[in-house]
Amino acid sequence: MLNKLKTETRNQATMALDSMPINDILKTMNKEDGKVPTAIAEQLPQIEKAVKLVIASFQQGGRLIYAGAGTSGRLGVLDAVECKPTFGVSPEMVRGVIAGGEQAFTEAVEGAEDDERAGANDCNRLNIGEKDTVIALAASGRTPYAIGVLKEAEARGANTVSIACNKEAKMSQYAAVAIEVETGPEVLTGSTRLKAGTAQKLILNMISTTAMVGIGKVYQNLMVDVQPTNEKLVERAKRIIMEATDSTYETADDYYQKANGHVKAAIVMVLLDCSYDEALTKLHSAKGFIRKTVEK
Repeated sequence: MLNKLKTETRNQATMALDSMPINDILKTMNKEDGKVPTAIAEQLPQIEKAVKLVIASFQQGGRLIYAGAGTSGRLGVLDAVECKPTFGVSPEMVRGVIAGGEQAFTEAVEGAEDDERAGANDCNRLNIGEKDTVIALAASGRTPYAIGVLKEAEARGANTVSIACNKEAKMSQYAAVAIEVETGPEVLTGSTRLKAGTAQKLILNMISTTAMVGIGKVYQNLMVDVQPTNEKLVERAKRIIMEATDSTYETADDYYQKANGHVKAAIVMVLLDCSYDEALTKLHSAKGFIRKTVEK
């Protein structure tokens, strides 16, 4: 029942929301938002388990698949599409699917979240397999579409993770790893795009970023697999080379050109004073980890 979910109950601090001064509304929202990181902190052990599953999938050539309805689905798609330019991965490696299809990203598709079979069908369409990790998101923790995804993913042998914003969520029983972040009543009753959505976004940030660190997509705290697809990103790539090698802009630019825009290779070339081909060989041997090439 919805009335038993904390995300659906009324927030006693905003019972007079419609008559509160603007400044009071903003202060209250800010205070409520501040509760989210604390709630997430309690679930860090579960989030760590999820990250380890994702890393294992990537190491086997598998994928990370996010699935959800409404805001939850949109957040999954958002995190997925950002992985390609940030970490230089293929669009297939991290995927986001939303109940109702692509159309649902920009407009509501009525009834889509209530279709459990549609969740299973999306798993079939994506040919989910045992190498993949599937993360289903639902603020309520009871969305039929998300449950359908988890059931089918489990049947296909995939790793399964659920992210809900209520304790004892129904969908948790269908996931190998259940993340339950209790964000509590929203400032605007039932509007889970607020604290619940913020919590989900923060958790997805943690999972994808940490998993990418775990497969060598980061050196120090630099995004060394960034794809320089526009002028801004080309300059960022050169700055990354400068920072990673403590070199001048001119040196970074020179090696960026010699490495054909391959940031990682350029960094290894500078650090180890080697050729482009040698840098690629060393990176291959180190499975993409720059640090492992320079610490040998």
